[in-house]
Amino acid sequence: MSAQPVNPNLPPDHVTIFIDGVELAAPKGSMIIQAADKAGIAIPRFCYHDKLAIAANCRMCLVDTEMGGRSAPKPSPACATPVADGMKVFTRNEKALKAQRNVMEFLLINHPLDCPICDQGGECELQDLSLGYGRSVSRFQERKRTVPDEDIGPLVATEMTRCIQCTRCIRFTAEIAGTYELGGMYRGENLQIGTYDGKPLTTELSGNVVDVCPVGALTNKVFQFRARPWDLQARPSLGWHDAMGSNLFLHVRRGEVLRTVPRDNEAVNECWLSDRDRYSHQGLYAEDRAVKPLRKIDGEWREVSWAEALNAAAEILRANRGDDLGVLAHPATSAEEGGLLATLAEELGSGNIDHRISNRDFSDAAVAEPFAMPLAEIEKADAIVVFGSNIRHELPLLHQRIRKAVRNGAKVHVVNPVDFDFTFSAASKRIVPPSQLAGALGDAALVEAAKGANHAAVIVGAIAENHPQAAQLRKAARDFAAATGAKLCRIPQGANALGLAQIGFLPKGRAVAPQFADPRKAYVIYGIEPGLDFADPAAAMQALGAARVVAFSHYACASTRAVADVILPIGALPEIEGTLVNLDGTVQIALPGGKQPGEARDGWRVLRALGGELGLPAFEFTDLAGARALVGARNGAFAPNASAAPAVETGGLEAVAATGIYRPDATVRRAAALQAHPLNVGPRIVLNPADAQAAGVAAGQVAKVGSAAGTASLPVVVDKAVAQGAAWIEAGHGATAPLGAGRITVVAA
Repeated sequence: MSAQPVNPNLPPDHVTIFIDGVELAAPKGSMIIQAADKAGIAIPRFCYHDKLAIAANCRMCLVDTEMGGRSAPKPSPACATPVADGMKVFTRNEKALKAQRNVMEFLLINHPLDCPICDQGGECELQDLSLGYGRSVSRFQERKRTVPDEDIGPLVATEMTRCIQCTRCIRFTAEIAGTYELGGMYRGENLQIGTYDGKPLTTELSGNVVDVCPVGALTNKVFQFRARPWDLQARPSLGWHDAMGSNLFLHVRRGEVLRTVPRDNEAVNECWLSDRDRYSHQGLYAEDRAVKPLRKIDGEWREVSWAEALNAAAEILRANRGDDLGVLAHPATSAEEGGLLATLAEELGSGNIDHRISNRDFSDAAVAEPFAMPLAEIEKADAIVVFGSNIRHELPLLHQRIRKAVRNGAKVHVVNPVDFDFTFSAASKRIVPPSQLAGALGDAALVEAAKGANHAAVIVGAIAENHPQAAQLRKAARDFAAATGAKLCRIPQGANALGLAQIGFLPKGRAVAPQFADPRKAYVIYGIEPGLDFADPAAAMQALGAARVVAFSHYACASTRAVADVILPIGALPEIEGTLVNLDGTVQIALPGGKQPGEARDGWRVLRALGGELGLPAFEFTDLAGARALVGARNGAFAPNASAAPAVETGGLEAVAATGIYRPDATVRRAAALQAHPLNVGPRIVLNPADAQAAGVAAGQVAKVGSAAGTASLPVVVDKAVAQGAAWIEAGHGATAPLGAGRITVVAA
């Protein structure tokens, strides 16, 4: 006679278990520790992590189990013991506590007594659990073992003598990051965790090993020895270097941001954080940070009062109203700042406003739009097409979700001009020059593969969105989605590109490229480093250099000083309260964390003061709530003016201009640790072997590279991953800025 379920009213895929006398329903196949966590019943653990595969090697979660009135002969690991109907679990009886205390004693045999100097002190899982389960005196007299450290890069510090071999870091790099860079070497008591090749970690998610490490073996190298956890205040904020909008905490002491850690949000970044968002706060404290208002007088920069700076800015704007004025903002600008800046332009009679500073083709009047498939659903897709994107560098955590989808059985198809290094296997690849991307996306086999999927997505990235003929590529992506039923997911080109589009920071007059082709007499630039942030920095610098320029800036950098007449210092996102809209269309608010340096002020305050100086009636509000009310009235659907399509160039090689992973904006470019990361390869040109041979250049040689925009001298890398007829050049570097993204020629220097 078959056994009857304890509770016949449960769903068929659930069983009834009892943990410490509490009756619980748990899914079949789940583990005891998962059921206990859901019920809020604490079970100690070190190796278990709910985002990682089960290892069951620390044994700290041993519990006593009973089935059918019979107790198990030995304690069972709660992380690796499946639930069973009618099972009774005891986490705090004598048998369980004795087992847990014995495991703790073994773990502490070799652990060094260096809590007072350990960066993990105060937030260490081993320290916390040893208080409840450890002995006050060790019974072991043997000499403690030591483990030599290795340098695994500029972001993560190691003290491997503290390691308890929980293997969380190994499982993270293997399962989540996909780089398989850490592993266990030697055996038994000689087991050590480290890299196999002695080289720095190359994953763009390496800082997460600090979070998963339960002891002080892996710590934040940038934060090392700077503060204790109890010295810090946690302020909720957002990642602002890509459109993901990762949720995070800024850890602040006396107004200085000392470190950044993830804030759990399953719909956005889960519990992870990219290195770009984790370490970029270093750039806030660069030497060229704008800390006082500056005015150029007789060709010399002088520090002036806010009153004088605002008066000078107002004088420029009064003299150059209407069509003579262009207003350009960085796409990471908050909605509050962007809305006020658009209002300022409108009050001055100018429709020449834009935030799409990395775009080149405005002929289809395209603006950012939310993903048709929510971010959290992408890992459940069964077919994904990556179109015109180095997705690993562009959105590291979206790349991680695609990898998760592949592990769940999804087929990924790649259409790119370069066979970029992804950490998932592609079912098919079409590596073609940029001019052939649209045709490759329309390939019959690819269309049929997407049609046959139940849950498909096409992800359009920066290489496509910022191409000189981007309108054709966007049309190809829309046609593909319509023909296959795939969800169209165009990556917004900026942390708040979607938010700025929604509040109408879009041209009713000239877009950004036409403003430089037919320069205005005066410009307002907001949060932009003009020498590097624009799609065509050479054209931008030429147009700005001949005009009167008011710069709202985080940095008083060389390129801003070269073109501006007035520099008004403003706070960066980690220092202000602001609203961003991420790629899902989710509205998120960042709260101020760090203190603004010197006399820098919130951008909305500076705009309010400038509007008051100009006597504009819309700027009579007095607080942030008033600014938000003004901006909120702007929300809606806005269609910008279309511009003529750029001329199609011929001859030479097609440039693939993809911004380097640690070069997207001024703050990241000033984060020293990120600039030392192995993925930051520096300015170079990467050619297909056939193209290198035709140009007469070899790997390691410096070549002279020319385009319609300008010339540059760049080291040559030869790689068959680049499509023949194309040349891969990383944007965001001073050395590559003169080239733009058109056709280029390469000759030996």
